[in-house]
Amino acid sequence: MHRRLPIGIQSFEKVRRDGFVYVDKTAYVHELAQAGVPAFLSRPRRFGKSPLVSTMRAYFEGRRELFAGLDVERFEEESAAEEGREPWVARPVFHLDFNGADYTREGGLEGKLDELLRGLERAWGDDSADLAPGGRLRRLLELAHQRSGHRVAVLVDEYDKPLLEAVDDPALEESNRAALKAFFSVLKGADEHLRFAFLTGVTKFSKVSIFSDLNQLRDISLERDYATICGITEPELLGTFGPELQALADQLGTDAEGCLQALRSQYDGYCFHPDGPSGGSERAGRCVYNPFSLVNALQSRRLGSWWFESGTPTFLVRRMREAELDPRRLTDGTIYVDEERLSDYRADDPDPIPLMFQAGYLTIRDADPRTGRYALAVPNGEVEWGLTRSLLPAWAPGYDAARGTDVFSLLGRVESGDGEGIRDVLAALFASIPYTRADDPFENYFQAVIWLVFSLLGRYVSCEVRQARGRADVTIEARAHVWVMELKRDGTAAEALAQIGERGYAAPFAADPRQVHLVGAAFDSGTRLLADWEER
Repeated sequence: MHRRLPIGIQSFEKVRRDGFVYVDKTAYVHELAQAGVPAFLSRPRRFGKSPLVSTMRAYFEGRRELFAGLDVERFEEESAAEEGREPWVARPVFHLDFNGADYTREGGLEGKLDELLRGLERAWGDDSADLAPGGRLRRLLELAHQRSGHRVAVLVDEYDKPLLEAVDDPALEESNRAALKAFFSVLKGADEHLRFAFLTGVTKFSKVSIFSDLNQLRDISLERDYATICGITEPELLGTFGPELQALADQLGTDAEGCLQALRSQYDGYCFHPDGPSGGSERAGRCVYNPFSLVNALQSRRLGSWWFESGTPTFLVRRMREAELDPRRLTDGTIYVDEERLSDYRADDPDPIPLMFQAGYLTIRDADPRTGRYALAVPNGEVEWGLTRSLLPAWAPGYDAARGTDVFSLLGRVESGDGEGIRDVLAALFASIPYTRADDPFENYFQAVIWLVFSLLGRYVSCEVRQARGRADVTIEARAHVWVMELKRDGTAAEALAQIGERGYAAPFAADPRQVHLVGAAFDSGTRLLADWEER
């Protein structure tokens, strides 16, 4: 009998009452509540922020029955005894969830604020609809505190939705920013009515009042103690999902370790503190799996691209193209930033790196504590594959399945030994590379498109794209064929083939039973075309 996995379930109450499998994160809830300091958490979409906020709501409402057997049950009893207070005090909670609205149209944010405030006003028997949203919130805080005798816990989920959805409309984005600033600025002067405030989002936007006005707001996004507050660690995976791991291993035809390695490669690797990527058991405890993808894979018993395909990074792809960010840097760990850049985002900033990190397309690969420099890279195979597939049409608009210039067409030619077909696909792709400016160096595009094309192919066959000169530029190993390719810019195919022979690039395959193809190709930087091709 299959256990119930909480795919798409945001409500902590539903998870607990309906018997869904639950990874216990309640110790973090108790710790933050006891600290009592307003906090902000940035995490990528579908990373568990909403379930965390729902858990906090249940805690502050004193829903003791929902926490039976969880870590917080013991912590709450112990802390209450130490402080001489009653445990599980029911407090007023203002849950402001910014999901579920269309912020791409004018008035969308104002309508959502009115909806949220009307719900609170009905709950507390108040009608202050004639006031501005900020005034209504202030009135509600005062009223809830007065009538309940307890200060209010304010929980804000996905505060930045109105900004991210309007990012392609500068005027609307600025209007939404001003509306949020006026609304959240109320919290600055409401300390006497606030027990706790917790805000989540993908980004930490500059110039929004909750960050500029609430000086005491603690950003825990990159704090070591909260690196695993969202996501699933490997110990949590092994301790919670044992039956599902075994079922997936059986489906994949491998053992438990083989299954775990496949999951690591595909969904693990998100690190939100520089201690995370330190390797070994340390890494296993401080980096996390993408929870949405991991649970979907365990439920369906297959390794799909769950998280990436649930949202297309169109805006980010355009920003990367405009910034001329070399796609090869996404995996080689040569994207460097400091913590301040990681923690901040401005809509008018042309640099796509901060948003790529906060949105989950990049993560911390390494860090230098002496300089405070972080090295970033894609976290795992799911993101690398999805992002590469999204980038190629932007770099080479000729990438098109209808014209036979996509990765599956190339794969078919590689596996059938069709050298002329491979040539035709590459020729069509390079012919489509756009000029961005008169002095634009073709070499960067040439190398980027080669990397993108063969990185995609590497999902289906063994494919290595080399930048060093110790091996051929591209080596592809299919079931019946091996391709050793040397690619020249402004040279000749004959020169490329000669280099393969002189440097022994094909030597590792001398005794290979598969057919070995040696290919020399030359690209003309003036015409941006595949100018010469020879195969042996």
